[in-house]
Amino acid sequence: MAKRSAPEVNAGSMADIAFLLLIFFLVTTTIETDTGLNRKLPPIEESDEDVIIKQKNIFTVLINGKDQLLVEDELMDLKDLRKAAVEFLDNGGGTGEDGCDYCKGKRDPKSSDNPDKAIISLKNERETTYKTYISVQNELVAAYNELRNRRAQELYGTSFLQMQANYDDVNWVGSKDKLKEKIEKIKLEYPQKLSEVQQK
Repeated sequence: MAKRSAPEVNAGSMADIAFLLLIFFLVTTTIETDTGLNRKLPPIEESDEDVIIKQKNIFTVLINGKDQLLVEDELMDLKDLRKAAVEFLDNGGGTGEDGCDYCKGKRDPKSSDNPDKAIISLKNERETTYKTYISVQNELVAAYNELRNRRAQELYGTSFLQMQANYDDVNWVGSKDKLKEKIEKIKLEYPQKLSEVQQK
C-alpha cells in the first residue's frame, strides 16, 4: 500500500492574524490611572530669616494607627472636624494689624489671629488607613471651601465653587479676567494653609 502524505496546514497568514489581534487589543484596552490628590505646592521663597509662628495660630490634627483623631490634644469624631476647623480659621482673635474685619468667629485671643496667619497641621502615623487619611483631608479642604463660599456670597452673591466652575468653563460668556480677580481676592482672604508633618 502506498504512503499517503499528510495535508499541510497553511500557516502563512497566522502572523498577520496575530498582528491584527495585537493591534486590536492595544487600541481597545483602557488603562486606569490613579488621579491622586489635587494639591498645589507653595512657591519656594528665598529667605534666610526664620518665620516665627505663634502656637495659637496652629491647628493640630493627629491621626493615630487606629484611625482616631486627636485635634488640639482632644479626641474628636470625623463629623466634628470641619466645624472645629471653620471655628479656628474664622476666629479673628487678632488686634490691630493682625485683626480681621470680615471674620465671623468668636474673636478668642487664645485662638488664631486671622485666616492669613492660621495654619492647619496634619500628621498621621504609618498604620493610618488610606480611607481615614483621605476623609480627614476632605473635611479640612471642605472647611476652607465653606468659608470661601460664605465670603463669595457676601461680596458677589454667588458661591466660590460656582465662580471656579465658571472660570474653568470654556463656554462661559462673562469676563474671565474680572472673575479671576474675584477668585484671587477670596483666596487671599482665606488662603489654604494646610501643612503635612513628616512621619518619623
